[in-house]
Amino acid sequence: MWIPNLPITVITGVAATAGALCLFKDMYGGPPFDRKVQAEGKTVVITGANTGIGKEAVWEFAKRGAKVFMACRDMTSCEEARREIVLETGNKFVYCRPCDLASLASVREFVNRFKSEEPKLDILVNNAAVMETPKGVTKDGFETQLGVNHMGHFLLTNLLLDTLKASAPSRVVVVTCDAHRRGDIRKDDLNMSQQYEPNAAYCQTKLANLLFARELGRRLLESDVSVIAVDPGFSDTNLTRHMPMSKSMTRFIIYPMFWPVMKVPRAAAQVILHAALDDHLAKCTGDYYVDMKLATPSEKAQDYELAMWLWKVSEKWTRLHAPAQATAVQTS
Repeated sequence: MWIPNLPITVITGVAATAGALCLFKDMYGGPPFDRKVQAEGKTVVITGANTGIGKEAVWEFAKRGAKVFMACRDMTSCEEARREIVLETGNKFVYCRPCDLASLASVREFVNRFKSEEPKLDILVNNAAVMETPKGVTKDGFETQLGVNHMGHFLLTNLLLDTLKASAPSRVVVVTCDAHRRGDIRKDDLNMSQQYEPNAAYCQTKLANLLFARELGRRLLESDVSVIAVDPGFSDTNLTRHMPMSKSMTRFIIYPMFWPVMKVPRAAAQVILHAALDDHLAKCTGDYYVDMKLATPSEKAQDYELAMWLWKVSEKWTRLHAPAQATAVQTS
C-alpha cells in the first residue's frame, strides 16, 4: 500500500528541500543595507550598469532618490534596463551614457559629456568587469581584462577627480573580489603578450583594483574624497560567460551545485550601497570591505611600492596627462 504514496512522498521531499535551499540562499546573501538611508540630491556614476550587480545598484540608488548615470558600452541593453528601473522606482533621473572601458577615447568622451551636463559627482562606482576572456586586446592595445577592469577605470577615475574633489564629501567605490589573493602583477609582462592565461590575467586585474584603490586613497588623504574597495562575494551574474564551463553541457551540472551559495545580484549590490552611503565610511582611504565588513587584503595588495609602480605605468599607458586627442598607447 506504500507504493501509491511514494510519488507524494518524493514530491513533498523535493519541495521541502527546495524550500530549505531557498531559505539558505536568502540567509547566505546577507542582510540588505539600511533601507532608511536615502540618497536624495546625490549624483552617481556606475560603470557596467546595464546587467548584474551594476543594474541592481542603479535600482537601489534610484529607489533612494539619487540621480544616476549608467556608464555602459551596450546602449540598447542600457536603455532597456533604464526604462525598467525608472518604471519600478518612479525616479526619472536615471540616464544612459556611452562609455566603453575598452576604449580610452570613449572614456574621455564620457567624461567630457558628463562634465558639460553635471556640476557635481558624489559617488563614482567602478563596477564593470570582464572575466577570463579569450586572448585579445582593447582598441588601445591592452590585454582585454587589464584594459577593461583596470586601465579604463584608472583613466575614468582620474579624469573625474576634479569634480569629485569639488563635490566633497564624495566617494569612489572600487569593486574587486577575493581572486585578488591569487593575483600577481607581472612587471615583466603586464600586458601578458608573452604568455596569456585567462584566469591569471583576471586575478591580476583584481589585484590591480585593490592596489589602485589603496594608492588612490593615499593620494586623497588631504581631500574629503573617500575610497572604498568592496567584494560582493560569489554572485549569480553573467560575468562567467566567457568561462569554458558556461559554454558546455557541464553548466547544467555545475550551476545547480553552486546555486545555493550564489548571491542574487540585488543581494550582492548591497556592498556597493554600504560603501557609498554609510556615514561610518566617510574617511576611508582605500579600505577593503567584504560583505559590508572591514577585511584585510592580501600582502601583495598592501605593497606600497607595487602600488606606486602600477600607478606610474597606468599613467603612462593611459596617457593620463596627455592632450585628449592623444589616444595611441605604448604598452611596452
